[in-house]
Amino acid sequence: MKKQKEVSERKLLGISGLGWMFDAMDVGLLAFIIAALQVDWNLTGKEMGWIGSINSIGMAVGALVFGLMADRIGRKNVFIITLLLFSIGSGVSAFATSLTVFLILRFLIGAGLGGELPVASTLVSESVPAEKRGRVVVLLESFWAAGWLVAALIAYFVIPDYGWRAALLISAVPGLYALYLRMNLPDSPRYMRVKDQDRPTVWQSIASLWTKEHAKKTTMLWILWFCVVFSYYGMFLWLPSVMVMKGFSLIQSFQYVLIMTLAQLPGYFTAAWLIERAGRKFVLVVYLIGTALSAYFFGNADTLALLITAGIFLSFFNLGAWGALYAYSPEQYPTKIRGTGAGMAASFGRVGGILGPLLVPYLMAANVSISVIFAIFCGAILIGAAAVFFLGEETKQTELA
Repeated sequence: MKKQKEVSERKLLGISGLGWMFDAMDVGLLAFIIAALQVDWNLTGKEMGWIGSINSIGMAVGALVFGLMADRIGRKNVFIITLLLFSIGSGVSAFATSLTVFLILRFLIGAGLGGELPVASTLVSESVPAEKRGRVVVLLESFWAAGWLVAALIAYFVIPDYGWRAALLISAVPGLYALYLRMNLPDSPRYMRVKDQDRPTVWQSIASLWTKEHAKKTTMLWILWFCVVFSYYGMFLWLPSVMVMKGFSLIQSFQYVLIMTLAQLPGYFTAAWLIERAGRKFVLVVYLIGTALSAYFFGNADTLALLITAGIFLSFFNLGAWGALYAYSPEQYPTKIRGTGAGMAASFGRVGGILGPLLVPYLMAANVSISVIFAIFCGAILIGAAAVFFLGEETKQTELA
């Protein structure tokens, strides 16, 4: 019986993880496509910033709407709907002929992506034992690094010779995989045990987040999500472009970002190892501080060796923190409002994802240096770490309500 259970958990992780990998591939490709679109469409820095921000606007809407839906129609159904939405959007966007059309499609893609991520982590959290829950969710998040690696490889080998449209067509493959998910993915057993008449309405779910029981947790999560997403999208969507600004060619920048991206995997795996030993709060605080220091040194790097080293540590710590964030968020709420709680925290965080990519070109237009811009991201990450340290409660190996 135990062996069968382990196989089931591995199957759940593999099916959910592949969907997560395709999500990451799309986001990762966007960072490289923005740099390629600047050349093809003669985009200004502010127009480039809007591509990243419209994606985050879609993610904010998607996380809110689909998080609420997950508590009403189930985790599995929302997982499939969101996967199809961003997959179809990615394929169609390969044929965009103007920035306006591309932005509309990026909004739809972002909505699918923003809804899928918190729902997938909620589904996995509710389907594995307490003693494994944190590790399995962080391992789920590690598929994000695999997706970024695939994106970096596509950018390096496909975009220079075949263009960004071919890269987007490749990213549409998850649409076919969604059909496989529909047939093979079980829904959350905890969700299935909640009777229809016991499920709160949408407004009851939202109001529950701010009751005395949950208000402190909600405040902590919203601050944490905002700071992490603001800094992540502000830094990582601009990495290839920042490399170009520092004097490297487009192909060189893709190559160096690929090297930095490789560090994401050990970041996840060490976080997965530590999260059930040292706890969620320890991993989040330590990895966020490591991210902040790495961001500072990346922004101030004046040699190639320091730039790549800081970039490697930035990827290592930041993505390890992301893994812990997705493990920690669903654990804050009971099953009846878990999708709503995780989704709304992610949605509020995506506001940071709107502001981060926009902030960079506007500050550069005002002749603010890269070092100062990255110092701003460094400060935001430290605020997120402080929120966890002072407001967060440890949830290691606690049973979900």
